[in-house]
Amino acid sequence: MMPAAVSVLDQSVAYLKGVGPAKAELLAKELAIFSIGDLLYHYPFRYVDRTQFHRISDLMPDSGQVQVKGTLRHLSVKGDGRKKRLVGRLRDEDGAALELVWFTGVTYLEKVLNVGVEYVAFGKIQEFGGRLSISHPDMEDVSKRELSVQSSFDPVYASTEKLNRKGLDAKGRRKLIKAVFEKISARDLPEMLPDYILQKMKLAGHAASVRAIHLPRNQAELNAARKRLKFEELFLLQLRLLQLKVGRKGNVKGFAFEKIGPIFNRFYEEKIPFELTGAQKRVLREIRRDLGLGVQMNRLLQGDVGSGKTMVGLMSMLMAIDNGYQACMMAPTEILAYQHFESITEYVEGLGVNVEFLSGSVKGKARRQLLERLAAGEIQILIGTHALIEPWVEFPKLGLVIIDEQHRFGVKQRAKLWKKSEPFPPHVLVMTATPIPRTLAMTTYGDLDVSVIDELPPGRKPVTTVHFTEHRRERVFGMIREELAKGRQAYVVYPLIEENEELDLLALEQGYEEMLHKFPQPEHQISIVHGKMKPADKDFEMQRFKRGETNIMVATTVIEVGVNVPNATVMVIVHTERFGLSQLHQLRGRVGRGADQSFCILLSSVKLSADGRQRIKTMVDTTDGFKIAEADLRLRGPGMIDGTQQSGLLQMKIADVVKDQEILRVAREIATRVIEDDPQLQKPHHQILGAHLRKHFQAIKGWGLIS
Repeated sequence: MMPAAVSVLDQSVAYLKGVGPAKAELLAKELAIFSIGDLLYHYPFRYVDRTQFHRISDLMPDSGQVQVKGTLRHLSVKGDGRKKRLVGRLRDEDGAALELVWFTGVTYLEKVLNVGVEYVAFGKIQEFGGRLSISHPDMEDVSKRELSVQSSFDPVYASTEKLNRKGLDAKGRRKLIKAVFEKISARDLPEMLPDYILQKMKLAGHAASVRAIHLPRNQAELNAARKRLKFEELFLLQLRLLQLKVGRKGNVKGFAFEKIGPIFNRFYEEKIPFELTGAQKRVLREIRRDLGLGVQMNRLLQGDVGSGKTMVGLMSMLMAIDNGYQACMMAPTEILAYQHFESITEYVEGLGVNVEFLSGSVKGKARRQLLERLAAGEIQILIGTHALIEPWVEFPKLGLVIIDEQHRFGVKQRAKLWKKSEPFPPHVLVMTATPIPRTLAMTTYGDLDVSVIDELPPGRKPVTTVHFTEHRRERVFGMIREELAKGRQAYVVYPLIEENEELDLLALEQGYEEMLHKFPQPEHQISIVHGKMKPADKDFEMQRFKRGETNIMVATTVIEVGVNVPNATVMVIVHTERFGLSQLHQLRGRVGRGADQSFCILLSSVKLSADGRQRIKTMVDTTDGFKIAEADLRLRGPGMIDGTQQSGLLQMKIADVVKDQEILRVAREIATRVIEDDPQLQKPHHQILGAHLRKHFQAIKGWGLIS
């Protein structure tokens, strides 16, 4: 017996007709469907218009998914063992025939399919041996066929092989959805959006939309349901993130950095090596305002490669030091962390600021002494890798945490750093050189304040990007020689094939041998760097290149971030088609760091996929990181960008931040006005909305409250 107080939607899916404990357990394991509500809000990903049939004579190999009707004229088993298959022939009323093939379930299908019976077959058209065929078609006996209730569209749901074997395929899931709608009423799907939003956005009701998304009677009804449910999903997410942001600013106290002191002023007047850009000055004003409020700062700093984020980070740390606090900067790799340490140490020389470096390679007595000095408050800036989050790393007065290339750290790693401060959490500045499209920033980082450095320092020339295929390899070597003759340096980068590190290393070593042959010693000196090297060996090669003792560096993507050699003017990316857009842009950012014209050479195979061609075209056409990020988002989808899938924010049921950017923009605007008017959603017309948010969105902690 189910307790009377339990909502129908909260009941286990096992209580649904046709499910039971075994199938319920399978649905939970395969699709995380536990309750009837979970099943209801697991939307179809496409629909089959069951009123439309194709004539077999009109079909082409590229027709895609089709539905045909005809009589099964032949059925036989071919082959044996693993090669056994069931082959049928379907003939329509015009006399045209189509081959049907099944490679699994042969014994079962041979029993249930009957020659001479009229069937509806649905599947993807293929061409094999000069004949059109459908592999593993859905088959329905016309005499027993039922269209979905009040629907001319049959929904198709994401499934797995295990579910299909247990009768929970597309047809089985449609039966379950029908059972759900027999069990519930509109009262079980209450409206949560206020009337004024429904009217402003011309939205259908919640209950009607949920029914129509599963059982649409026509295209117009389906479109209206999609619009409503996409807006609802994005609007509720934005409400939650804005609530977190407002709540943090009202409740999460922070250290008040009340002054700009002598160290900051002396650095600005005497030590800063170049004139700050207008964008850097603007961002520093935003950070300065945050740090003086007595509320914890949580700010995302975006800036393209070479835009000067590190300088902004350093000057923010000097504000902390002037107010009696310590600061730390965490980077994802030892190379990048050590580069920050070197540059910042050089910048603050003579100011009396103690800067130290900590990573896994700092061991023994040196590590022990460093930790003692840190705990005593003698170290004002600590720069390092994830070693900073270890429990024995103690800061007596940690006031500011800076995280560089933040997407490479997990939520729990970041949270450990947050907790190293008493009585308030430290101020937080997260930095990324991977520009984040606006739509992604509004979702993944929607509870943070965002600053953007959108101009490069004066004197920087845009990198010229060119594309060559393998048969023009000698031209690439020629361009490298031209730059080396001017005293410049070059990178040659090979991709990582994570599935096969041996092949990876082999390709790199072959590339190294080729470069030794094309650029013989003693005229040329070549470094090689890859992830399998010991940190000390890697650093030795990096430093040789940095000092100009070697003029070519052959490397894997280990140099994607963290190498700053202004004299390097050529970046050759081998097998460009294997890299993502964001990674290509990061690699290109390793050159163009001085005043000389620099080149990025994309060397690909002759055969390219459509996506590969588009990525290369985008790289050649623009150096604007935000345009590249938008293109990357369109090509790869939100789940693959920036590791954002770990946050859970982008595991949406129906909305798509790429395709639904306009809906997201409007949802954010309306959510902003709602939160400004009623932060706690306590007004009568917002109470149902507030209750729904508390029940279903409480798990979303955002960036600022993960501790």
